Amino acid sequence: MSGKRDKSLLIGIGLVIIGLFAGILVTLWVASGVSSSLVRPSIVDRVDLGAGPAPGYVTIPQSEVPTAYLDALSLNEVFKDVSRRVTPAVVFIEVVSNGPATSIFQQFTGENQGPPAQSLGSGVIISDQGYIVTNNHVVEDAALIQVTLGDKRQFEAKVIGSDPTTDLAVIKIEPVKPIPVIVLGHSNSIEVGEWVMAVGNPFRLTSTVTAGIVSALSRQVNVIDDRLGIESFIQTDAAINPGNSGGALVNLRGELVGIATAIATDTGTNEGYGFAVPVDLMERVVRDLIRYGEVRRGYLGVSIGAMTAGRAKALGLETVEGVYLIEVQRGLAGDLAGLKAGDVLLSIDGTHMTEPNQLQSAIALFAPGDKVPVEIWRGGQVKKITVTLKGREASGYDTWLTDLDRDLEPPVPVEPEIPNTAITQFEDWGTGLADIDTRMRRGLNVAHGVFVALITKDGLFDEAGLSRGMVITHINDAPVFNLASARAILDAETDLFIQAIRPDRTIVFFELSKDAQ
Repeated sequence: MSGKRDKSLLIGIGLVIIGLFAGILVTLWVASGVSSSLVRPSIVDRVDLGAGPAPGYVTIPQSEVPTAYLDALSLNEVFKDVSRRVTPAVVFIEVVSNGPATSIFQQFTGENQGPPAQSLGSGVIISDQGYIVTNNHVVEDAALIQVTLGDKRQFEAKVIGSDPTTDLAVIKIEPVKPIPVIVLGHSNSIEVGEWVMAVGNPFRLTSTVTAGIVSALSRQVNVIDDRLGIESFIQTDAAINPGNSGGALVNLRGELVGIATAIATDTGTNEGYGFAVPVDLMERVVRDLIRYGEVRRGYLGVSIGAMTAGRAKALGLETVEGVYLIEVQRGLAGDLAGLKAGDVLLSIDGTHMTEPNQLQSAIALFAPGDKVPVEIWRGGQVKKITVTLKGREASGYDTWLTDLDRDLEPPVPVEPEIPNTAITQFEDWGTGLADIDTRMRRGLNVAHGVFVALITKDGLFDEAGLSRGMVITHINDAPVFNLASARAILDAETDLFIQAIRPDRTIVFFELSKDAQ
């Protein structure tokens, strides 16, 4: 009997366990069905960009040709092989526009040829699904876009998304048969002097290949008309002309390193100064445009300025390096991470900074929420800070943009009122200064400083650009609390780096030197 009871007990336990497992499985099945309906699907599934790895450099078999000639022949074979690889992946774009064309080439020349019915450009196939990258100014206001491949196949394309801040756009065709795709390289590995080739369709001359070298990196030429415009172009002397816009700049491995965007010219045609958007920035922008239809960019929330020899000396730097932080917007990423106005940002994610546009380009590679390690110079020391970038939805973003717009506008003239304090003359510097009173502190929202009450015509202050009505808050990175602290510096120094505030609350900087007299 006990054996039967044990057997029945074991069967009962087994049935309970089976029931529990069944219940768990049903619960998981129901939960998965519910949760899947709640998860917002991506706008576009992940798209692989670029073809497979480049086959490598061309190798030349052993030959009887003398070595001096063999090198030239080898380079000749490389150019031919790269042309064969790249040309099929570069397309000809014809656009019927809804409005007047605003070509970047016209911006360089200052010419305006009226509202043409049709504009031309180039594009690069970056995905076998039919995604093509080109310039925003090529397809802006497009009513109809026609794409012609190297094998003469023609497609009507639609705009997936565009980014005026980088002058990039993505369009898409619907190919039935396989299409050629370019190989993506890395623009951070190219160097000045390196051979490159430009492939595009200048003047309707389809599939045109030109060659040159990388002339410079991180160029800013002020052609992107956007308050948040990002310019860190690759400069090349490979011939780029109207119609090349959106075409490919490739290295000798046949890898895409840039998207041709603009030229510097007095005639409207090539004069040896072409500019291309680096491929690393292009890839970051394109992925967002394909996935979201817009670029979701992270921001530091700072106003920046270039470093100069005088500024570096005043801040104790041995070399002129980094980017100066003029202002840090309260509540945005830089402020929350501990950055302060007056800091010098030396590097971002290990990349050394030397110009403001480099900083903008480096930050543009990151998305909101990314944690970015930065190095700064403050108080004679290098400090490391991690910044979590903020997006456009962050509180304080709109205020920051408003401040940027204010910086672009000319200051509103304000008649300064001299505070009711004594004026002290500094004849060597060509100025007269006075202590500020409580009314001025509140009006300008400053805690300390001295008032510029007098400016001697053609004096050092006048030549440097200072004007009556400003309040000097810092000299040589030292706070100026009153006339006494200002006098201590002005009497002792021959070189000055001055931080001041205008009556309209704009912060400005000046460099002066008695040695320049």
